[in-house]
Amino acid sequence: MASDFVRVAKDVLSNKNILVIALTTSLISITDMGWRPFWGLYLTKELGASIAAVGLLSTIASSENLLFQLPGGLLADKYGRRKIIIFGTALRFIPPLIYLRATDWTQVIPALLVNGATSIYMPAFNAIIADSLPEEERGAGYGAYRTITSSPQIFGPIIGGVLMDSFGYREGVRIFLIVSLFTNIFVTFARWKILTETLDVDRAPVSDAPKEKQTLKQKIGSTFELPRTIWVMVLVAILGSFGMRLVWDFMSIYAVEIIGLSNTQLGLVQTTGGIVAAILAMPGGMMSDKFGRKPMILVSRITSPIATAAVTLAATFNQYFLIQFVNSIGNSLGGGGMYAGGPAWNALIADLVPREKRGTVMGTIGTVSGIVATPSSIIGGYLWQTFSPQFPFYVSVVLGLIGALVFAIGVKEPKRPEKVKSLSSEPG
Repeated sequence: MASDFVRVAKDVLSNKNILVIALTTSLISITDMGWRPFWGLYLTKELGASIAAVGLLSTIASSENLLFQLPGGLLADKYGRRKIIIFGTALRFIPPLIYLRATDWTQVIPALLVNGATSIYMPAFNAIIADSLPEEERGAGYGAYRTITSSPQIFGPIIGGVLMDSFGYREGVRIFLIVSLFTNIFVTFARWKILTETLDVDRAPVSDAPKEKQTLKQKIGSTFELPRTIWVMVLVAILGSFGMRLVWDFMSIYAVEIIGLSNTQLGLVQTTGGIVAAILAMPGGMMSDKFGRKPMILVSRITSPIATAAVTLAATFNQYFLIQFVNSIGNSLGGGGMYAGGPAWNALIADLVPREKRGTVMGTIGTVSGIVATPSSIIGGYLWQTFSPQFPFYVSVVLGLIGALVFAIGVKEPKRPEKVKSLSSEPG
């Protein structure tokens, strides 16, 4: 196992595309994770937002899935991954400029809209990783990638917590936003210079016979001719996304205002999650290659809702820490928890979908789940204020467990080849 770990890690690092995406994502992560865990608290304490307003802002932010991911996937499959990734990354330096000038919660809305537009590159981002990984080591490759990108999360949240306690939310967030601005400019330049295309968009047809022209309806129909398992995964993503967004932006508020954690303690919890992800992501991906994607995804899909329910029982820092530690273990094993993601989840999609449709499929999952989940944050805020802070957590648990049941019954995993090849032998 140890030798396999070293070999796969070496292969991943030898692939130029995966290496540059992993390292640049890590740079973005280390700054974003310094302030994002405290976003809800920043809105309520410094910008005058109510719980309902936090839910509204989260709903606006989630429009990224509704508006941009499917178009981004279609563009990635038509024009290539690299161009869309660079365009979406270039947009990232605009939101920090708007956030820095905001003095009221309503003034962050334009930044949320621009930030939503940056998600146009997410399907291309996931597709270029899948394109660069051989099928029989996809889980391990995704795990190795996640290990690299999770490592910076070890430092960001705890540093952020200390700064928030020392300088307050306004100054603490401003420090990270300034660093984020320059980081995003550098990342755009690095991806533009180093990334190479993995989809041959100019490939000539195999036959010299004239190609029959398709109508728009036929093109749309062929684009969405997908395996039944993919549509089951779309439904699971919908349930998970809706449930997760009921509580996601209120989690830090609940931890600080209801349980009584300090910002430093909250940052420590987030940092521990980063440590767990860095340690377990690659072994979890390797286990999905050996034992199958489905068991690993089910572990996450069951663990995450149970941990969400347990949060409502926590009364001390130690209890909250333990709950989130267990949740991190479940998520890091590759299933993505209550949202669509994780080494095993992404590897299963890549196993089921041909290269030329991966961007579209990943965009479809993001868009459809985003459409349905759009009002969930507003509903979560309403449930919090109308019934109790715990009530949205209860609803989230039910939806998450239903999603796990649907996945267990409806998903059929394809057989994968047994022979292992080197990642470095793959194009891109």
